[in-house]
Amino acid sequence: MHDHQDVVHRLKIAEGHLRGIQRMVTDDAYCIDIIRQIQAVQASLNKLSGRILDEHLNSCLITAVRGDDPAERERVLKEISEVFDAATKV
Repeated sequence: MHDHQDVVHRLKIAEGHLRGIQRMVTDDAYCIDIIRQIQAVQASLNKLSGRILDEHLNSCLITAVRGDDPAERERVLKEISEVFDAATKV
């Protein structure tokens, strides 16, 4: 991953939003408002996850596929498959 600072910045923003949601729950905010905030954080994390996956596909995966080690190719492809399997179970 090349842009660690931006990823960390976005994670800190999400963390702040989660703290805000915690305060909303503590303050007994309207349920639909809480759900909307949770959905916003989930969308933000999904976007970030997609960005990190794209970076992985365009660096680690390509390196492994072009490499000479068939075991490494299989390992990286299996990881991608596992990520997609986990995403569909949510």
